[in-house]
Amino acid sequence: MEALAARLSQLDAHAEGAIRVVAFYDTLMRRRVDLPALARSSAGLAECVAGVRLHGTGRVVRASPDGTDAPAPPGSASTTAPITLNEEEIGAVWLERAGPPHPLDDVLLDRLAIAAAAVVERYGPARTTMADPALVELAVSSDCDEAGRARALRLLGFAADLPVRAVAVRSDVPLDRIAALLCPGRPAKAAPLADAGIVLVTAHANGTPNDTGRAATGTGIPDAIAPDLLPAGVRAGVGAAGDPVRSWREARTALRFTAERRPVVRYADLGALALLAEIPEDVARANHDVAAIDRLARNPEDLETLDAFCATGSLRRAADRLHLHHSSVARRIEQITKTLGIELAHPAGLMRAGLALTAWRLLDN
Repeated sequence: MEALAARLSQLDAHAEGAIRVVAFYDTLMRRRVDLPALARSSAGLAECVAGVRLHGTGRVVRASPDGTDAPAPPGSASTTAPITLNEEEIGAVWLERAGPPHPLDDVLLDRLAIAAAAVVERYGPARTTMADPALVELAVSSDCDEAGRARALRLLGFAADLPVRAVAVRSDVPLDRIAALLCPGRPAKAAPLADAGIVLVTAHANGTPNDTGRAATGTGIPDAIAPDLLPAGVRAGVGAAGDPVRSWREARTALRFTAERRPVVRYADLGALALLAEIPEDVARANHDVAAIDRLARNPEDLETLDAFCATGSLRRAADRLHLHHSSVARRIEQITKTLGIELAHPAGLMRAGLALTAWRLLDN
């Protein structure tokens, strides 16, 4: 608004016209028009094609001066302006004037951009990334009442009638980059919290669930995150879509089950294994099998071999995963069997070792 005021002060001969432009868009915003109506009104006012583009969704709206929708692709823009929301650029507006720009085109685009940002904020979250951590914490806190949580989600840009999903992530990669990788083309918000970061992602209009981040709420990222979408070293735990408090709790639990070879874990896939996360830490550490795994972990090679064998249940498949000859893996498993005191060749022993390995990882995570 300060920039707009400064510009208006320089438009001596056109000040009255500029004020009328401002009043024109103030009226449109009061009427809560959508993007197509905003583009049509702008095109009529400018007497040339006007366009709006949202970076996050790739949506483009173009309108002709006669009030009809203009076909894509956009023509050559004579004047453009960015749409900003929460100090981030989320799109652009432009005019496609055949001749030289009109003296009031900059003022018109300023107001069009402001109005477009208001429309996006009103009807759905924009493709901004970093959000207010206090609002995000309220949205997923069990100590917040329903009214406060609903208000926090609304201020963050989430529709009240859509479910929320959380995805917890452990990563040194910036949260905005993680959100962009996990939900390309989807609006997303992120914020650091005390124990993890969090990304808020919008839901599909049809309610199809999607997910994310070092903590993420929202549905808008694929329900099954492909590990190859993530940079090396990134771990993600995915909660179920629905209540944000429960989903965030599930996401953090799922994150604890991640490992180098399993960087993405969905809480829904854990089933009864999720009960291991409820075991008190001192009880788990005192368990004979978990203590044996802790000793085994001093040799990373043995731990990797046991992990591969528990995951595959086969010497040959474990050898393929480790890029070793199966006889080498067999010798290692024989030694690990002696170290753990668990017969890994038997299904019951293999399950026991797998549970102990998982419980030990939960202590580490």
